Amino acid sequence: MVKGVNFENLRDAGDPVELAKRYDEQGADELTFLDVTASSGNRETTYDVVRRTAEEVFIPLTVGGGVREVDDVDRLLRAGADKVGINTAAISRPGLIADIADRFGSQVLVLSADVRRRRDTSGVATSEFEVTTHGGRQGTGLDAIAWCARAAELGAGEILLNSMDADGTKDGFDLELIEAVRRVVTVPLIASGGAGAVGDFAPAVDAGADAVLAASVFHFGELTIGQVKDALRSHGLPVR
Repeated sequence: MVKGVNFENLRDAGDPVELAKRYDEQGADELTFLDVTASSGNRETTYDVVRRTAEEVFIPLTVGGGVREVDDVDRLLRAGADKVGINTAAISRPGLIADIADRFGSQVLVLSADVRRRRDTSGVATSEFEVTTHGGRQGTGLDAIAWCARAAELGAGEILLNSMDADGTKDGFDLELIEAVRRVVTVPLIASGGAGAVGDFAPAVDAGADAVLAASVFHFGELTIGQVKDALRSHGLPVR
């Protein structure tokens, strides 16, 4: 398990199977494994880790990274994944989304969108967004909002919206990005990137997220899942 800032400078955060067990015990609703270097390294997702995790936890497990073909989804489901995330391969071949949804159902398919703000000629961030591939290493030129809408139309059952700009900063979720995607899709939307305090989660839900994902604040013991759920309940949001 690794964690970085803005998808860079990754550092070790512990054994994924052990952490998964801990989060299951703490009351996490779902777990998401994203192999962030599978596509850039041109290799497969680590099926053994998926298998061992599925044996230890009893909550939904989403796995992404290095998924290139329909058969990859089949292998991950057989290894114990409940849902499969795709990004790079779907951008190069959008028809893959429909192929997966047709074979396994939309409920299995999560579009993992790694999104960054476009910058003007002076390097200042704008209100436009671009989707990236290969773990955020390559730009695509594609408008991220339009891409999320198209993916949902093709059959993606959920969208995992990863803000590269907010990732690891602990400055809060990118609410503008969440709102923009929410306006164009009706499928469940998971906000990711930027969580740093218990007060960061409710605004993301208010902005349109159906679920909120966090990593480093849990990996390094800064927050517990129970604290976050209590804060969400205090805000009047329904929590399992």
